[in-house]
Amino acid sequence: MPPVKKGERKIMNSGTRKTKDSGKLKSAKSDGTMAAELRGPDWEWWCTFLDRQAKSGEGAPHSDQQEEAFRHFFRMSKSTFAYICSIVRKDLISLPPPGLITIEGRLLRVEKQVAIAIWRLASGDSQMSVGAAFGVGQSTVSQVTWRFIQSMERNARHHLVWPNRARMEEIKSNLEALSGLPNCCGAIDATHIVMTLPNAKSSEDWRDPAQKYSMLLQGIFDDEMRFINIVTGYPGSLPFEKMLEFSQFYELCQAGKCLDGPVRGSSCKEDAAEIREFIVGDKCYPLLPWLMTPYEEEDPSAPMVNFNDHQKAARMLGTRALAKLKGCWRILDKVIWRPDKNKLPSLILVCCLLHNILIDCKDDFLSDDEIPDRHETGYNRVNCEGVDPDGEEMREILTRYLPTYEAI
Repeated sequence: MPPVKKGERKIMNSGTRKTKDSGKLKSAKSDGTMAAELRGPDWEWWCTFLDRQAKSGEGAPHSDQQEEAFRHFFRMSKSTFAYICSIVRKDLISLPPPGLITIEGRLLRVEKQVAIAIWRLASGDSQMSVGAAFGVGQSTVSQVTWRFIQSMERNARHHLVWPNRARMEEIKSNLEALSGLPNCCGAIDATHIVMTLPNAKSSEDWRDPAQKYSMLLQGIFDDEMRFINIVTGYPGSLPFEKMLEFSQFYELCQAGKCLDGPVRGSSCKEDAAEIREFIVGDKCYPLLPWLMTPYEEEDPSAPMVNFNDHQKAARMLGTRALAKLKGCWRILDKVIWRPDKNKLPSLILVCCLLHNILIDCKDDFLSDDEIPDRHETGYNRVNCEGVDPDGEEMREILTRYLPTYEAI
């Protein structure tokens, strides 16, 4: 079963910048609905959108507060929205396809195009429903969303990057404070993006263990639940450990070219073992020198239970990050209707980029208390039988190291 060609994404250097909001809004309540006084034409779409939502009974809580209403619908502040517009502006105003989304002979403003695309990703609503919310046709929503995805994929990749050495030391320090694990560089987890496919023989490779059609997304996450590496594009029938093995990240780690930073000495007096850099994962992943998984013994010893508790504290960052991703960008949490499987990886990547941008801009939509501890239902994880002897030894070293920390 060959994987989809657009499966894995090359990650580029990261960085963030912000721009001032291109339009400020003043609000007032009148007859139970919100009116807005605009400073500039770029925000006309917002008032029209808000009015349509109110009339349809989908108004935002505390709708008299412009900023809160905006965040409710678009998962971000207006300043972060303006920054995203600055990323894609050049592409969305240059060389539009013939007949694209014109109203009275005018191309839709960049801000409205971005709003349409983000609302499609954030709500997961059908193209027809999204079009009705903005007063455009279904084909317009399709074209706008794909142009936005293409532009973000080209221009926002610096928001998804493997950390440099200074940043990695910061991640390790924060994860050690959280979990007690020394030299831990992040957490790995994966999820199914469910979709419908035609009843054809070619669709069966995409049928996953829950008897749904799905595409896999694997992520590695830092201490702030930020994606620092992703793999996607593989069919949902593929076991998680196989998707890991197919990744460039696996090849680099196995070759000693990644997670190859400074080692830590064990604090145990009885041995002088060294602790290398590693990430943590669930039982569905193999135990490797650079990937620590929990003990699965039927009758674990107290040190094993202690290790599992500390390992879980770090591992749950990945699980909760995927739950946060799906909670914010609901198109990934709903059943996607017959997507183009060659384009779907790009959509998934852009949702991951938006997830990171919100973190980079310190503009998280969901608070920690609102993030669930699971990102999908109906899937039972199977223990991976793969155990590398060096990985087993590394886990034993960490198990001996951990008693120096208070129990979590």
